[in-house]
Amino acid sequence: MASLAAEVLRRVRKVLPDPQRFYALHEPEFRGNELEYVGECIRTGWVSSAGRFVDRIEAQLADYVGARRAVAVVNGTTALQISLVAAGLRPGDEVLVPTLTFVATANAVCHAGGIPHFIDTARNGLNADASSVAAYLEDSAQIAAGECRNRRTGRRIFGIMPVHILGHACDVAGLASVAKKYHLTIVEDVAEGLGTFVNGQHVGTCGRLAALSFNGNKLVTTGGGGAVLTNDEKLADGIKHLTTTAKLPHPWEYVHDRVGYNFRMPNLNAALGCAQLEQLESCLRKKRVLAERYLEAFHGLPEASVIAEAPGCTSNYWLNAIRLHEPNMAVRDEVLQLLNDQRIQSRPLWRLLHKLPMYGDAPRADIKHALAHEASVINVPSSAFLAER
Repeated sequence: MASLAAEVLRRVRKVLPDPQRFYALHEPEFRGNELEYVGECIRTGWVSSAGRFVDRIEAQLADYVGARRAVAVVNGTTALQISLVAAGLRPGDEVLVPTLTFVATANAVCHAGGIPHFIDTARNGLNADASSVAAYLEDSAQIAAGECRNRRTGRRIFGIMPVHILGHACDVAGLASVAKKYHLTIVEDVAEGLGTFVNGQHVGTCGRLAALSFNGNKLVTTGGGGAVLTNDEKLADGIKHLTTTAKLPHPWEYVHDRVGYNFRMPNLNAALGCAQLEQLESCLRKKRVLAERYLEAFHGLPEASVIAEAPGCTSNYWLNAIRLHEPNMAVRDEVLQLLNDQRIQSRPLWRLLHKLPMYGDAPRADIKHALAHEASVINVPSSAFLAER
């Protein structure tokens, strides 16, 4: 066991060779117009949710991903929450959510009034598997009056939330077929997927709604921020209205026609994001170079490998990940301890959500593959500038 940890360190050192340097897991870069754009906001006083950079980042995002509309919001969690609300989630509805994801995915369901219903991942990948979801629903759900119902709880299963884990594309096309059969709404969690494509199409543009995150550890950051993607103009207008406290336009009156949300992204954050988006292609090129170095470094190791993009997919390689071929929490933690002791910041995947105290009683499928991934995957430093040596 100790020898495997030492071998993993030796191979990581081929990519990250300086023993005196601290390698963070993922750091942002500010090399473009960030100071200029943020400075303009400060000079002009347009720092809150009105301002030209909010409109600009929405246009830039929509253009880049190939969606008709993007609506900028304060973070990725609220982007998911408002997407569920706008799509028609009712209080008490269940939403199929991978147990292997960041907690915000399930939290957003709760914030919107729903109940997370946890599903497994694919055996050989980190994302939800369409055939497994179909088999699970065949056994646990039924269609009644045009709605999908959980046979055990009687509650409506409103939708499914695919997540593009670590920037690797989920099989949304396969899940869409399952969703159609079972009358489910798809809301994609693309928090980690900006710059990821499937057969030339950006993730998050196949379904009705998707959510992005611009947290400080993402490829593009606004400090804190997110966005909703949609091809439905009416839906986008509704989301923009709801996220701006549902205020009706008027020169001076405060008239609100619904219980809205104060979710709009401030102009100050949008300015940072506009500058970041101008550098996205360069960032993606460097991320690919770094991923290729990790893949080469671990080539031929029988006990572990680096997770690579699937055929037909172009991953953004947000976080590079080493997978132990034999799941073992003790070995995983030994590798993590050694890497972190050597100033190489490394992390496991998230603790599976059904194990968290607030979600222990949530409905769930058999989670055997996710348990294996939890015990075998290690994220290693993935900042784009590490490719520049």
